[in-house]
Amino acid sequence: MPPGDETVFAPHSSGCMGCGPDNPAGLRMAVRRDGDDVVTDIVFDERQAGAPGLAHGGAVAAACDDLFGFVLYLARTPAVTKTLQVEYFSPVPLGAAHRIRGRLVERDGRKLHMRAEGSADDGTVRFTATALFVQVPRSHFEAFGTFEDHPGLTRLEAGD
Repeated sequence: MPPGDETVFAPHSSGCMGCGPDNPAGLRMAVRRDGDDVVTDIVFDERQAGAPGLAHGGAVAAACDDLFGFVLYLARTPAVTKTLQVEYFSPVPLGAAHRIRGRLVERDGRKLHMRAEGSADDGTVRFTATALFVQVPRSHFEAFGTFEDHPGLTRLEAGD
């Protein structure tokens, strides 16, 4: 897919904390493909507050982790987060639009190294994230629930 040709992904599941539309405490992220990247535009609100007027660092980390879950669609493999590190450069205000862009940096056997960057509307980078995901078999997820409730897991194997 050429850069700029965007495809919007369906949520991992309706109740997903990051992208699920039916999770009242969720981030409700809408994620799209942009070439080899995945991108979301997000506005953190009072449900994700940390210090007064600012997004909680854990909410920012959760958004990055969920975004990396969509990178797995491009990698066409189920995997789980082994490590996630977020580096904050400046406060992330509530009510302000941020774009988070993520990508697969390197694949080494079962290891998938990823990177994301969160920017304000003016282009200021407010945070970056790096993660190591480890490829797992489908049975890893089946032990915890059915695939019918999590259509995203099926899409991983289909490469959609």
